[in-house]
Amino acid sequence: MKLKSLVLCGDEKIVRVLRRVLSDLEITMDSCIDAASAIRTLTRQRFEAVIVDCADERAASQVLKSARLAPCNKRAIAVAIIDSQTAVRSAFELGAHFVLYKPISMERTKASFRAARALMKRERRRNTRIPVQMPVTLVLEGSGSQQRINTSSSDLGEGGVAIQLSRRLHNLGRLQVDFTLPGTQDAIACAAEIAWENAGRQAGIRFLDLSAQARGQLKAWVSSHYPEADADDPPVHCKLTDLSLGGCYLEMASPFPVGTRVVLTMRMGQLQVQVDGVVRVMHPEVGMGAEFIQKTTPQREQVEKFIQALMQSRGAVPDLLVEADGLENDGEAKSLLPETAVDDPLVALFRQKAELPVEAFLIELRRQRGSTHEAPEPTFSV
Repeated sequence: MKLKSLVLCGDEKIVRVLRRVLSDLEITMDSCIDAASAIRTLTRQRFEAVIVDCADERAASQVLKSARLAPCNKRAIAVAIIDSQTAVRSAFELGAHFVLYKPISMERTKASFRAARALMKRERRRNTRIPVQMPVTLVLEGSGSQQRINTSSSDLGEGGVAIQLSRRLHNLGRLQVDFTLPGTQDAIACAAEIAWENAGRQAGIRFLDLSAQARGQLKAWVSSHYPEADADDPPVHCKLTDLSLGGCYLEMASPFPVGTRVVLTMRMGQLQVQVDGVVRVMHPEVGMGAEFIQKTTPQREQVEKFIQALMQSRGAVPDLLVEADGLENDGEAKSLLPETAVDDPLVALFRQKAELPVEAFLIELRRQRGSTHEAPEPTFSV
């Protein structure tokens, strides 16, 4: 099943370029010339991407807001077409994930949409729900004891499971969910939370803190039970410029938007390290900064080992691949990352100065490289 996009743009030249690029990437396109028709379309059909020309900022805002409010399109990837780099902040404030600068060209547009397509595919698969009944156990913590609730599922996806309840679950915080993937011996146990409940005694459970192994098992299971699923796009090569125990900055022509969960594969010689991260800073056509999701000491030790190998390599250039693993909203992204005080200068820069204009941010990044010997933790700059 092809990916679908909705375009709001009255410029025929831009529409022609978009139609050709999207066709080459096997993305279908519905075109609207006014906000009212675009909003009507969003209420009736599902799209993986919504593309708006911000020449009329009010109309663009209305359409993007309508997409977020429409249940079937609230996870759609938003792309804004803007006049210049000075309009980037306004575009992101409208809810855009990617921007295209005018005058748009075939080459730059295709590069941007390759990154957008990777996220479109991941988001569609993450939102896929496979009808399945299986035993599910909820483990509730409270008053120094555990309460176990045995129930069954009605559907399962990469991000959560819908269950049947014998009673309403009120005011629950984090809990643990345990189940075994049907037809396998893969046992999944992870922290979770109640995402929704309805009057029919059903509830949606959102997975939290899934291990890399469990996430891979879920992805494989969903793919095997979803006949229309298409393969994920291959990882993208990029240049590593800054690396610390807590994060990295990558130069790439088409960076992923803030909130994207990414999988980074770093290689140098025989050493290979894979680490998960969340994009904290994104500069269109320049690069992005990702903070690592490190839940265990061994994960942190892997990154430290790679940093030490780089420092001893005498200028060897590491090979780095990055792959999108889904787009998190603000609350989901924050829940993945440490809540403790930051003593990593690179991560502190991501968290505290992400709103700086791109040139000012890069100056701060270069200034920090010059003082890495004062950092309390290993920091490597290429």
